[in-house]
Amino acid sequence: MNYINAFLMMLHAMSPYLLLGFLIAGVLHAFVPTSVYARYLSGTGWRSVVAAALFGIPLPLCSCGVLPTAVSLRRSGASRAASTSFLIATPQTGVDSIAATYSMMGLPFAILRPVAALVTAMLGGNVVGAIERRGNLEDTDGCGDSCATAEPLKPTLWGRLVEALRYGFYEMIQNIGRWLVLGLVVATLITVLVPDDFFQTYARWPLLNMVIIVLVAVPMYICATGSIPIAAALMMKGLSPGCALVMLMAGPAANLASMLVISKSFGRKAMWAYLASIVFGAIAFGVLVDYWPGLRETFVNAMPHHHGAMSHEMSITWLNWVCSIFLIVMLVVGMGSNYWKSYKIKHNKTTAMKEFKVRGMMCNHCKATVEKGLAQLDGAEKVTVDLAQGIAYVEGNVDDAAVRAKVIELGFENG
Repeated sequence: MNYINAFLMMLHAMSPYLLLGFLIAGVLHAFVPTSVYARYLSGTGWRSVVAAALFGIPLPLCSCGVLPTAVSLRRSGASRAASTSFLIATPQTGVDSIAATYSMMGLPFAILRPVAALVTAMLGGNVVGAIERRGNLEDTDGCGDSCATAEPLKPTLWGRLVEALRYGFYEMIQNIGRWLVLGLVVATLITVLVPDDFFQTYARWPLLNMVIIVLVAVPMYICATGSIPIAAALMMKGLSPGCALVMLMAGPAANLASMLVISKSFGRKAMWAYLASIVFGAIAFGVLVDYWPGLRETFVNAMPHHHGAMSHEMSITWLNWVCSIFLIVMLVVGMGSNYWKSYKIKHNKTTAMKEFKVRGMMCNHCKATVEKGLAQLDGAEKVTVDLAQGIAYVEGNVDDAAVRAKVIELGFENG
């Protein structure tokens, strides 16, 4: 199997489900206001924790994009327990990644992945809730219920439909496009280059493999959807399903940037509870899959490509081709627009604009957070963020030290 065929087979398998997921993601974004989430997330008990996890599971936000959303929920009245639960559950899965997981890894993975996200979110949220009820969480954000904001005016039905399509097929693809492409490329290389029996040598030590995967995956940024083809390709090379599940859980749920923001916004104890629930939850579910009698075989046999479907191009229909071509066009448009915007910003900047390097911005959610945060500084007249280059341009009489301090406060790093 050559590189092009391997890439196309995975693209064809994922594209119909990805497009469906993007559509549902756009509908959720356009028709469910943020205030609805905060309304049910103000308590510190198990009900608000469960509600936060259930709200977060279908949302297609990555581990960087979920941060400003969770902080916004916190400042709209949500408790730190509920906000932590939301932070754990949301990046692990989403409607797009659930659909893609089913297409590439089978129904058992598609079911267990959101269940695992729910359980780990409940674990972390309840631990933070117990600490919060005892008053042992430091007040790091200086906010809370007093920061609640009014719900914006509702657009027309037509406006919401347009916004759903714009968000799902444009902004969402802008946010995760490069990670999705990277995941497909890495999976292609694994499929072609790694020998079929590579992981059989280490199959008798699955728990050790899980620990290694956690140590590698937790500090890195990896998208929930982009991790799917990598995990599927590794399973076809002999990686155990439990280890693959650990990768799907721990990789998207945490990274160094998210831990830094949580520590600053919710407190260090909340951050440690968040991290521990992800690590121990992922390993616990991985052990369950690999060691429960008959469960490992169920997951392996449910893989769509377990019986060599990757090599049978006759199984690819015209629908797969249409969806794949449409997805490629959307990827080119979405990702290309980021660099076109970067080009326009660079060539339209004036001498009045101060330039600040911002590291850690991964998506449009990050971009909007930086623009909104810096615009609140005294003297700031206009703020423009070049996401592709990681640069914030601030126009006005602002203090450079205040800008850099605000960047750090928002959870990013100065260049």
